[in-house]
Amino acid sequence: QPSGLLHIHGIDMSGTLRISICDPNETSRDNLKKYLIGMDKVWLEADCSRYEFFLEIVEQTTPDVAIIDLDSDDQKAMSLIENMTRKFPGCNIIAVSARSDGQLILGAMRSGAREFLNSPIQIDELVSSLDRVSTTMTGDGKSSKSGQVISIAGASGGVGTTSIAVNLSCALAQKPENGVVMVDLDLSLGDADVFLDMIPDYTLLDVAQNISRLDLALLRKSLTKHESGVYLLPRPVQLEDVETIGPEEFKKVIGLLKASFSHLVIDLSKAYSQLDLAALQSSDHVLLLTQLDLPCLRNVVRLLTSLEAYDGVAEKVKIVVNRTGLDRLQISANKAEETIDRQIFWRIPNDYSNVSESRNNGVPLITQSPKAAITQSIADLADKLTSTHSDAPVEEEEEVDKKDKKGWLKFLSK
Repeated sequence: QPSGLLHIHGIDMSGTLRISICDPNETSRDNLKKYLIGMDKVWLEADCSRYEFFLEIVEQTTPDVAIIDLDSDDQKAMSLIENMTRKFPGCNIIAVSARSDGQLILGAMRSGAREFLNSPIQIDELVSSLDRVSTTMTGDGKSSKSGQVISIAGASGGVGTTSIAVNLSCALAQKPENGVVMVDLDLSLGDADVFLDMIPDYTLLDVAQNISRLDLALLRKSLTKHESGVYLLPRPVQLEDVETIGPEEFKKVIGLLKASFSHLVIDLSKAYSQLDLAALQSSDHVLLLTQLDLPCLRNVVRLLTSLEAYDGVAEKVKIVVNRTGLDRLQISANKAEETIDRQIFWRIPNDYSNVSESRNNGVPLITQSPKAAITQSIADLADKLTSTHSDAPVEEEEEVDKKDKKGWLKFLSK
């Protein structure tokens, strides 16, 4: 049946989302059909009341989205999702259940579902889910990876990782189709909450300790939402709590957050602990922040060498130079690239005045200085990371001192 006239969040999606649904429960199936019929650019291809028949229906109708209810038989439903993911990788699967325990959600996501909705389905949640699905679709109707994880690492203390993590999160959240959560993984001295002038009720410790019985609704309630749209999960309050969070619990936290948000930004500590490593291994992008000075570049080389020991991690690393133009004695970008044997992915201009004022006022740069060059640079970085060509480094003209530094950097290549 063709759709009605509800425009999804104002997004002009290319083409029409073709949807097939599978739900043995007639009441909930009919309610879902009524929602879908009332949506613009949505076409209901088919509805099915039997799990065992749905694969054949999908093969015949080739929908962009399959909505599968788990409650009639969750084992059959999970098996169906796994088979569909294997046979029809271009079909986005939305799992639905009245249950919302963490294990069920993680099971659905691991089986191949891209979204999870609680039933009875709320129209705004369905619309948001379809928004996210539509924005991960490429021109050929296939979908790209959702639940993107971006970790912000530093080559040294004081290079601005928290500032970039906070402001990158806020930049991502400016697009209504994005759901963004930030995790402060500097468990001892993290101050992301200060940057956003927030006093959260719950911390990473609370979520990690209750992950086995946490459901999607409780997860949202455990996070604090900033007016920019970013949700924050801060570090524990007490220093003695730092050691109580293990890497396995943290991986489950990441999995649950990926199931609920389109973007997860993690501000790593400088300790490169087991938790930091878990974040690095779960990431789609690792932004390694550095400055154009000898100590930072030496650490970049050390870190890249060390990360080679972990399968697939070093390849995710993108070098981001912060505070470019800080002073004329900075090492040239060309020399830096020769030394670290990597291209610089992005450069963020120095703007101590705006960044300092933003931090002291507890507001992000998009609020404090929306037209500043640094604000635009971070917004462009957010767009770059979410584009289909995000691995290509930025091409800029060299703007720092180009004089030969003679023996300064030769030490690093030894």
